[in-house]
Amino acid sequence: MIQLTNRQARQFLLLKHGLLGEYRFTGKQGVLDYIRQVGCIQFDPIDVCGKNAELVLQSRIKGFTKSMLDELLYTDRLLVDYPDKNLAIIPVEEWPYFERYRQAARRHAERYPEMEDLTEQVRAHIQNHGALSSDDLKLEGNFAWQSAIHWSSGNNSTRSVLEQMYSTGELIIQRKKGTRKYYDIAGKYIQPNLLNAPEPLTDELEHHKWRVLRRIGAVGLLWNRASDAWLNIWGLKSGQRNEVFRQLLHEGRIVAVAVEQMKDRLYCRAEDLPLVEAVLQNPAPKLRCQLIAPLDNLIWDRKLINELFGFDYTWEIYTPALKRKFGYYVLPLLYGESFIGRAEVTAERKTGTLIVKNIWYEKGIKPTKPMRAALNYCFQRFALFNGCGTISAEYE
Repeated sequence: MIQLTNRQARQFLLLKHGLLGEYRFTGKQGVLDYIRQVGCIQFDPIDVCGKNAELVLQSRIKGFTKSMLDELLYTDRLLVDYPDKNLAIIPVEEWPYFERYRQAARRHAERYPEMEDLTEQVRAHIQNHGALSSDDLKLEGNFAWQSAIHWSSGNNSTRSVLEQMYSTGELIIQRKKGTRKYYDIAGKYIQPNLLNAPEPLTDELEHHKWRVLRRIGAVGLLWNRASDAWLNIWGLKSGQRNEVFRQLLHEGRIVAVAVEQMKDRLYCRAEDLPLVEAVLQNPAPKLRCQLIAPLDNLIWDRKLINELFGFDYTWEIYTPALKRKFGYYVLPLLYGESFIGRAEVTAERKTGTLIVKNIWYEKGIKPTKPMRAALNYCFQRFALFNGCGTISAEYE
């Protein structure tokens, strides 16, 4: 059992994510290294000041540009879009571990016999014309479809067939243009040794162990209790989760962590113990200021973040406007080892202006001169990330 103070636990989490002190990850290789470390980052198409996956990376990767992620996905093919923790981006080498989900999607197709002829039309169109989006081909059909492996559903026949073929792994996302996805045959882009690999962990318990260990690595510290961090791990109920934690502890793959004044034990991966040792050396890291993505790995478990950091964050994008406490697309604001507030930022790309609509500081936070300087530098980098040459502050 490792004993940590609250501050040490926070430092460990932030160091793990490359959010404290000097940058741990740099450039395009840093993007790949970070995503391999955490297993996946969530994708969301909404783009107010960068898409969620891009926002995750800009806070951690020195010199990050949006083209780096695009190249790794659609040129280098070292990353791939596939449902993991909801819609996500994963390293392509982990494709085989999700074969059970593709098999489930293939079985699910039996519920929609009307799709068979439409699927053949898609195959023929791709063979003759290449990658396509749902706007490029009009398929006639009258059925309501729902994905077996993620939340996509609807009555648009073309979109439903494409999403179904994507779920089974026959198609992958060849590229994105704005919010539009273009699909192509997966075999053109994923190496045969990965594309046709059998399920590496056929036993459900072993698969659960792999996924839980991966999610602990994705956050850094997690507890054995209900959590959004376990989303989309099929069949992982409390009994199964307890057995997974018991075995991972017995095998020495995770380590229990007691944090002062916290009732629940936390757990980290054994391979992250060097970071724990670094924290125990009582470091005084350089303070950085970063805007954090709304679906950031660090804050997948909002209750854990509230306990450790005293920061209560809700993404209010789906909250009716009159009921919002803050705003439509508000990002947590991290300074050093603490969340000091949240900011509503919009990138107006036509005018090349980053608009800082408002900053709400946490109770007891009074901006110091160094904090304001760090905040200004943060917004300068964020403007550059969004291709904006001007910053406009609308708050007082």
